[in-house]
Amino acid sequence: MQLSGSTLLVIVDDADVRCPLATALESEGYQVLQCAQSERALQLFAECRPELVICDLHPTAMPGVDLLRQLSETDAQIPLLVLTDSEHMPDAVEALRAGASDYLLKPLHDMVVLSHAVRRCLDRYALHRENQRIRERLEQVNGELQNHLKALRDDQAAGHQVQLNMLPPSPWQTGTLCFRQRVIPSLYLSGDFVDYFRVSESQVAFYLADVSGHGVASAFVTVLLKFMTTRLLYEQRRDGSSGPLEFKPSEVLGHVNRSLINCRLGKHVTILGGVIDEAESTLTYSIAGHLPLPLLLSGGKAEYLQGRGQPVGLFEQATYEDRQISLPEDFSLVFCSDGVLECLPGSTLKEREARLPQLVEQAAGDLDSLLALLGLAEEAALPDDLSVLCVSRNLQ
Repeated sequence: MQLSGSTLLVIVDDADVRCPLATALESEGYQVLQCAQSERALQLFAECRPELVICDLHPTAMPGVDLLRQLSETDAQIPLLVLTDSEHMPDAVEALRAGASDYLLKPLHDMVVLSHAVRRCLDRYALHRENQRIRERLEQVNGELQNHLKALRDDQAAGHQVQLNMLPPSPWQTGTLCFRQRVIPSLYLSGDFVDYFRVSESQVAFYLADVSGHGVASAFVTVLLKFMTTRLLYEQRRDGSSGPLEFKPSEVLGHVNRSLINCRLGKHVTILGGVIDEAESTLTYSIAGHLPLPLLLSGGKAEYLQGRGQPVGLFEQATYEDRQISLPEDFSLVFCSDGVLECLPGSTLKEREARLPQLVEQAAGDLDSLLALLGLAEEAALPDDLSVLCVSRNLQ
């Protein structure tokens, strides 16, 4: 977290204590406001809304605990760090009850202790704001999904537009990666769905799902998938606040499997999902009964990635495994639903699967070129929903 530049308010009546403290904090890049009077402190707090308040429990104009209560009533989210003497420990306990986040004992001989305490308070404050932002976003998404579900029930054409709105942008450039997707329903509504999103500064997650059946019921499940992955990401960020976020594809598939079984919709889904770590240049992926398998194009050669697993929504005891590969500097990953196989020549599934890598090589991993080779450049009636996701880096 970028803490330098944060505004701190220091309320200490003793200038011999206040000034060295403020100087030490300013040397670390903080913007420090100083005051000795409680009335002035309340005014500065209301006007500037600092990210942290450092307060002596015994200022001259107002009892420290009373001042803390007023500050907390003005904005309960801003952390309060109090200073107290060792012989006044009951006052420190009372201050914590009044809303203080932490306390330090005077005199402060080691400014490193102060620096750590300030950083800890600011970290918690920044984390709280981030969780609040995610919670508000989740509530907004939940509201949008409720509206989407109503539209699906009211009108198939409106439902089709809802699904388009739920799909991620294409193309989407993030970091060194470029994502492109295309979903073509066989009817108004599709049982295929594609999504991708950034998990952390170095990680991007994605999945391609194929719901059994067609029409409204299958489309309804795609809305649930969007909701479940959004909520799961929020919960993992909240629960993993003390360490780096781990968004494992196998755990996501297990969560979706349990959720669909509990919903008792009578639908199952084949999914392939993955996480690309740009810093490590790796792909971690998991497969739940999905065909065709993912394709990796590098150096002009396309090869299937290996993996297996049962579809989600069928078996309570189903387990899923993560596989990890190193990614080359230049590559294109191609993920397709089984509707693509219906567009390929061949009398058997094996012949069609053998043809797909050849088309990916011929298209050089480009989505539009691949769709053209499949005869899908123009809208056409299809026997099955069809979706294609291409993830590339340094694609020429």
